[in-house]
Amino acid sequence: MNMEKTVLGLKELLLNLLYFNSTYTIAELSGLTNKSIPSISKIVNELLEDKLLIEDGLAPSTGGRRAIHYALNAKLNCYILTVAIDQHYTSVIVYDLHNKEVTPVHTIENHLDHPEEAFSNIVSLINELLTKHHLSADNILGIGVSMPGFVDNVSGTNGSFKDFQLFNIKKEFERVFAIPTFIENDSTAIAIAEQNFGKAKEISHALIINVGWGVGLGIIVDNKLFRGFSGYAGEFSHIPLSKSKKMCSCGKTGCLEVEASLSAAVAHLEERLATGEKSVIQYEDSQNQLQKAQLLINAALGGDQLAISALNKSAYMLGKGIATLIHIMNPQKIIISGRGAEAGKILMPQIQTAIHEFCIPKISNKTVLEISDMKNAQLIGTASIVFEYSLTKFANLNKSLIK
Repeated sequence: MNMEKTVLGLKELLLNLLYFNSTYTIAELSGLTNKSIPSISKIVNELLEDKLLIEDGLAPSTGGRRAIHYALNAKLNCYILTVAIDQHYTSVIVYDLHNKEVTPVHTIENHLDHPEEAFSNIVSLINELLTKHHLSADNILGIGVSMPGFVDNVSGTNGSFKDFQLFNIKKEFERVFAIPTFIENDSTAIAIAEQNFGKAKEISHALIINVGWGVGLGIIVDNKLFRGFSGYAGEFSHIPLSKSKKMCSCGKTGCLEVEASLSAAVAHLEERLATGEKSVIQYEDSQNQLQKAQLLINAALGGDQLAISALNKSAYMLGKGIATLIHIMNPQKIIISGRGAEAGKILMPQIQTAIHEFCIPKISNKTVLEISDMKNAQLIGTASIVFEYSLTKFANLNKSLIK
């Protein structure tokens, strides 16, 4: 659980525990909350009466009467609308309270370097999703939005888009849809997903690297999300490790992003194809960035040498950056997540090579490096943010929403 915003009431705390862990017995909830079994039983019975919880089978026998498992009621007509934005694409989906898909993921090409047009495109995409699947705003618990940039999750603003609607995206979404909206940085959302549902679960010190068009970072320290003094910790893309003179998206040169991202790998492959090197890949002008990246990953996984070489170049630079993080943070585990995780088995050898080359073994030998196997981590992490910030609303859910 993220658990960073407020001290929760007991009812909200139980709902939060059940959202992130599916089922618990009363005894387990008592142990987790340090509250007496009678106190927990009273709240559970109230939640059962309100139809927010259901009985979900029996725990394994320990010799006596088998305990009942409790879970959130999956038949509630209550959903979470999630929006995952990156530099080139926007995806939306509606989840139920078990993070099961109510709708398929809908994705459009949507470039953030045209912010006014990008905002309009996102609004249209959401409206199309709600209309197509006959969903009412009354049944949406909240909207979660995760996106790159200097996101302030308290004010609901993104400082990377001043003077545009994307800056005040929380306020603008609430104006357009009249639904409570919550905003988070994309890499932070992925870290929250991995911490609660993925390979960082029960890991006290973890770094979650979002390999995509840039290279983001989510930081878990002592089981808590670390944001830094101003809330912008994790700008991994912009540490100055590159010797390339290519301009980064931030306007500076030398940033890790220009060599270690999927964008960099695609660009490197295109440069080599232009010199006549051979590959099964034949890029066309009509192909967008997502198609090019997917072709690159598929070709590399299929054994194409030029594709593997392009990813290896980015992976080595990524490993060099990771070596720096290991020295500074001494993490228990590092997880490669985001779009690039699909190419994990191609990336891993060169990442490990760079770590061995640049890390002090006494430190790096204590760190486990893994590739995420979580699908749609950004969307799931964003949905969980909505639930956690909507606990009071959910705890008082109108019974008319029960199916």
